[in-house]
This record gives sequence, C-alpha cells and structure tokens, in this order.
Amino acid sequence: MARLSARPLLRNGNFLLLTSGQVVSSAGDQVQDFALLLLVLAMAGSSGQAGLVLGLNSAAFLLSGLFAGALVDRWDRRRTMVWCELGRAAAAGSVAAALWTGRLTLPHLYAFAAVGGILSSLFQAAGTAALVNVVGPDRLPAALATTQGVLGAVRVGGAPLGALVQAAGRAVPFAFNAASFLVSAVTLRLMRASFRTRRPAADGRSVLADIREGIGWLWRRPVLRLLLLAQTADTLRYGAGYLVIISLAQAAGASPVQIGLVFTGAAIGALLGSLLAPRAAARLPLGRLTVLMLWVEALTFPLYAVAPGPLLLGVVAAAESVIAPIHSVAISSHRLSTTPDRLRGRTSAAVQTLTAGALSAGAALGGALVAVLGARATTLVLAGWLALLALSVTASRRVRTAGSGGSFAGPERRDVAAHR
Repeated sequence: MARLSARPLLRNGNFLLLTSGQVVSSAGDQVQDFALLLLVLAMAGSSGQAGLVLGLNSAAFLLSGLFAGALVDRWDRRRTMVWCELGRAAAAGSVAAALWTGRLTLPHLYAFAAVGGILSSLFQAAGTAALVNVVGPDRLPAALATTQGVLGAVRVGGAPLGALVQAAGRAVPFAFNAASFLVSAVTLRLMRASFRTRRPAADGRSVLADIREGIGWLWRRPVLRLLLLAQTADTLRYGAGYLVIISLAQAAGASPVQIGLVFTGAAIGALLGSLLAPRAAARLPLGRLTVLMLWVEALTFPLYAVAPGPLLLGVVAAAESVIAPIHSVAISSHRLSTTPDRLRGRTSAAVQTLTAGALSAGAALGGALVAVLGARATTLVLAGWLALLALSVTASRRVRTAGSGGSFAGPERRDVAAHR
C-alpha cells in the first residue's frame, strides 16, 4: 500500500489499464443506450415498453446489488469483473446477431436488460472494492476524481457518438458495445495488481449473514451513517430534478437538441468538479464539504424556475453540477479507505443500492409532482427539500465537524488496522 501510494497515477500501469477499459466500456454503453430506446420504440411503438426495458435493468441492478456485494467479497474480484464483461459482451452480441438475422423479439430485450443489470451490479461492486488495492489509499481521491472525470467526458460526447454509430445500422451499436466489453475484459486480464489484501477463508456462513455484517458495519459508524443518509436524500431530489428540468425546457419551447445541450451543460459542470475534486477534498474536511454542497444546491436549484430559456437552464445546470463530484470523491475516499478490505464489496454495494434506489424513487416522485403541481411549482418544492436538508446537516455537529481535527480516528480506523 505504501509503495502504491507513492506512485503517481500516470505511472501506475494497472490503474491506466483499469481506467482505459472502463472508458471504452462506458463509450459502448452510451452508444447502446441511445440505440436501445430507439429500437424498443420502433418495435413496440410505445414509450411504456421502452420504460419497461429500462425499468427491468434498474430493478435487476437493485435486487441483485446486496447479493453482488457479498459475492465479490467471497470471490476473486478481478476474475469476477472479467467474467461480467464477457457475459455483457455475449448479451449485447446476442441482440446484434438477432437483429442481423431478423429474429429479435421484445422478450429477448427484456432478458437482455435483466442480465445487464445483474452483471453491472457485480462489476461495480468488485471494481469499487478493488480500487484501493490498485492505487493505494493516499492516491484514492485522485483516482476517483480521474475516473469520474474521464467517464463524465465520455458522457458529454455520448449522444453524438451514439447517433453516428446508429446511422451505420440498427445492429451496429450492440456489436460496438459487445466489442467494448471484450476490450475491457482484456485490459483487466493484463493487470498485475492484487484486487484484495488476502483471500477470505471459507467459514460456512450464508450470503445473508454476510450481507447483514456489511450493513451492520456501516450502520454502527455514526458519521458514515449520517453522511450516507444525507447523500441518499440528496439523490432522491436529483432523480426528481431530471424530469423537472426536461419539463421546464419543453415549456420554454426547447427542441430535443436544446434539451440535450442543457444536460451537456450539467456534464461540463460535473467534469469541472472532477478536475477540482482532489485538491478540494484535501483542503476541506468532509463535513464542511457536505454542508457546502447542500447549500450550493439549495440556493442554485430555484434558479431553474426563473430561467427563461434553454441557454440559461444549461448555465444553471453547469453551476449546480460542479460541487457534487467534489463531495462524491471525498465521501467515497473516506468510506473506502476506512472500510476493511474484506467488507468493501458489501459496503460499496449497499451504498450503490441505496443511492440507485433513491434515484429511481426520485424519478417516479418527480413525475407525479410535475403531473399534479406543474414544473415550476415542483422546482420550488424540491428547492425547499434541499433547504431543509441543508439546515438539518448544518445543525448536526457530528456531520458538520466530520473530518476536522481527526474526527475519523475512531472505530473505522481501528477496524482497518485490525484487518490489515
């Protein structure tokens, strides 16, 4: 760990291999997601069917998440990630082959979405748990920020790339994504890093007992627990805000291209935040960053309601999106560096499942609120939610002072030392 922490990221070949594989795989996902919506709409003629395919993918991710975390703490993490990429390549390739032969059916797409969700949950849990062992704890904030930044850059160019590949034929995006998964699998196989400190001993416990241990470890850490609850509450608003912003843009007469540019503005803001994250996370304590993020969002979000057109909506989206990546890097770095290696898969999966669930619930809530109150009124309701959340976090001394004066040198640090 000490040798890894002393090595700059650009000289860490294992990190470069891991990141390059994820970039290629993410680009393939961007291309495929664009094509999948168009394909389902063309086959079924119903936006409800498109929503069902996406819903199956999200449901499979959520339902398998906790089990995935327990399994990657038992299995070889790198081998698990390789097999996940091969499985996702086979799934995407099967859709491409069915399109080429004219045999694709909607049940095939439903199965494809469900399998993709399960394999994604395993891959993410294993990759997040392994990162500390690839770069070392001192390089973790920079590694998270770099990964977050390059994937954000891929998302900025995802729609144009998706449209370009889609123009080559309906099957091409799925074949493109299958190839991207194979590239990711190869980069993982080329890595020489250990993805865990030591192989866990078989103790005969059930997977459910392992899940309870991981959740229990998180729950018994009051600072982590409170920060995670605040993060989840903020993610709930984020899920609702996505539909609200689209509704506001449509009400302002924005075209689909202009709506896309609004979210491009958000992606650019997030990319800037990722560039600033390592230095900001090193200078500002985690509790102070949490308070700052929530107040920035609470004061910025109401501006969506008064922005007169898509250009200013994009400016607001960019401004609001800068702080979240900084906080994400800080809280993820702290959680991963203080969690014993044997529990990192389970705790990472628990966090991913909770936040992904909040995102889905927020999207459903946002749709209901817009239908009842309208987009502008819903914007103000969500702004009020953010203000209440910011006030609650500011009033909590435990959260406000987290990371100041060694406030993390408690049970989390002792657990890490005990399991090294």
